[in-house]
Amino acid sequence: MENTFISYEKALSILEEHKGEFPIESRNLEDCIGAYLAEDLLADRDFPPFDRVTMDGIAIVYGTFENGKRTFNIESVAAAGTPQLTLKDTQNCIEVMTGAIMPNGVDTVIRYEDLTIENNQATINLDSLNHKQNVHFKGIDIAQGTKIVNQGKKLSSAEINIAAAVGKASLLVKKMPKVVIFSTGDELVPVHQTPKLHQIRRSNIYGIQATLKEWGVLAKLEHLADNKEEMLATISVLLKEYDLFIFTGGVSKGKFDYLPDVLEELKVKKHFHKIQQRPGKPFWFGSNTEGKKIFALPGNPVSSFVCVYMYLQFWLQKSLGIEQEVLHVKLKNDVEFKPDLVYFLEATLESNPDGTLSAEAIKGNGSGDFANLVKTDGFLILPQNKSQFFANEVYPFVPYRTKW
Repeated sequence: MENTFISYEKALSILEEHKGEFPIESRNLEDCIGAYLAEDLLADRDFPPFDRVTMDGIAIVYGTFENGKRTFNIESVAAAGTPQLTLKDTQNCIEVMTGAIMPNGVDTVIRYEDLTIENNQATINLDSLNHKQNVHFKGIDIAQGTKIVNQGKKLSSAEINIAAAVGKASLLVKKMPKVVIFSTGDELVPVHQTPKLHQIRRSNIYGIQATLKEWGVLAKLEHLADNKEEMLATISVLLKEYDLFIFTGGVSKGKFDYLPDVLEELKVKKHFHKIQQRPGKPFWFGSNTEGKKIFALPGNPVSSFVCVYMYLQFWLQKSLGIEQEVLHVKLKNDVEFKPDLVYFLEATLESNPDGTLSAEAIKGNGSGDFANLVKTDGFLILPQNKSQFFANEVYPFVPYRTKW
């Protein structure tokens, strides 16, 4: 093997070393779904901010019930959203609604289902109560000043809900890079066109664009013919406009694989080219002095797909300050792989009755068999320096499909 090939671990180290620096922008809360938070969300008050009634019913003094009293005169009604009331007579009760602030002078709530109410009197139809039942006490969930959401979090509906609850009408979020994705090669035709026998449709770029969109990144699609001068002219112009460049194809050893030479002429520094892995060995990564990052992926569909999930996703997470938890699963079937390479193997993910996850390796017909991707859920990472992998051994798994 050529000494220019680097290890999978070395590639990750270089990507982390050259992670991006994304600027921060303020967005209205309703426009933040899917964005990456650039500030911590803190509780601006206790949660809940007051002792909150959790059942419709009456509120009493528990000691009065313990002393044998079962029928209480109703002094008043406490509704949600009204100022706090005070019980005047410990022998009486206050009718309370869910969400109301607990009145002063009472400590226990009995729900309507356990009462008989007639002539402005409430009779409790129970022999025992729990002291302070049906009350959600002030600050029991979160104390004022507590960090609820860490910066770097991708904002789902849950975080949007929290942001609104702590009074954030707008949020500081990471501004995503401006991205362009190139397909390369004269054999590729537009997706709407019927290809001739020697042609195929441009599909890789649509898959990459969709993946990036799932990650909150929008990208423009372009195509480059196998023409060095055209490549130089197009890329040199777009280097002034875009932050992140993703190429598919044109980085191997073919006679018309001009891309590495073109990037070199445009003063893009190569950080690595070729990794000890299968599939996707020819992967190329570099940057220029203006901080533009270039990911040049192999043209074969599965190779391209692998590199997006193993490297582009890693780089994006590091750039956003996200520490992604690695998923580990049990191998369901034996696998043999003799080359001394990291093996990214397609597999289906299964949930087992014992609470574990297992992955069944599904071998396709090589790196051009992109149809196999729709039958599987992610990639097993099988390490170098090993050729036999046995069922029930545990390995890292990178999902590209959510099943549950």
